[in-house]
Amino acid sequence: MTLAEFGTGQVFWSMMYFFLFFIWIWLLIVVFSDIFRSRDLGGFAKALWVIFVIVVPYLGVFVYLIARGRKMSEHAAEAAQAQDAAQRAYIQNAASAARSTADELTRLADLKAQGVISDAEFEQAKAKAIA
Repeated sequence: MTLAEFGTGQVFWSMMYFFLFFIWIWLLIVVFSDIFRSRDLGGFAKALWVIFVIVVPYLGVFVYLIARGRKMSEHAAEAAQAQDAAQRAYIQNAASAARSTADELTRLADLKAQGVISDAEFEQAKAKAIA
């Protein structure tokens, strides 16, 4: 086939096949990750689902999506909530660390203004607080 015979329709169908293949691979990844992530399935049930999806791929994925589609969405929601909670805890921890550093610098500046510590002691404590 020459390049001149490769028409617009063939380009469209080639792109369509590529995207369908990509979607199929993504569905397999999502199904297998959900099988292994499921805490409500035992080891034997996980093995049966994996064998079913490998032996009869299209039917296996279709049946899994019908039978366990609701659980898949619950697992995704739980994972999103756990990730959100971890992110919030990290941000809160980072904000409190920054706030405590600022509070320490304010306290050191007050001590220096009162004459309790010297300039050298202030600089040393400031470097320690920032580090």
